Amino acid sequence: MTGAAQMLTVRVPLAVRKQRGGRKLMIAPNSPANRGASASDTTLVKAVARAFRWRRMMEAGRYGTINELAAAEKINSSYVSRLLRLTLLAPDIVAAILDGQQADGMTLPGLMEPFPVEWASQRLNIEGKTTA
Repeated sequence: MTGAAQMLTVRVPLAVRKQRGGRKLMIAPNSPANRGASASDTTLVKAVARAFRWRRMMEAGRYGTINELAAAEKINSSYVSRLLRLTLLAPDIVAAILDGQQADGMTLPGLMEPFPVEWASQRLNIEGKTTA
């Protein structure tokens, strides 16, 4: 590097995706968000987090019943009950949801439907739904 200043060009491959509300998201090539359909579903992540939070509050004795919890949160007790079922998901399924690596087609409305309590059955049920 002698004499005059030299120019350095750096190229970074990025993808720009539109999100809800028109916001744009810049995504690096190897980021979890660049996996397409199995990218982190913020609605699903929030629902799982909320369910575990509610469970902790009930276990701590802050609320004695689902109806008390629902009244405090100002939402329907039926919704609270259905969301609390998410705490029964297998730990690896919960981890996959939080990491954005959930099975293709796994959505909150789908998980609000009844699912088996046994973890092995949950895995089979999820695999069966994704291939159908």
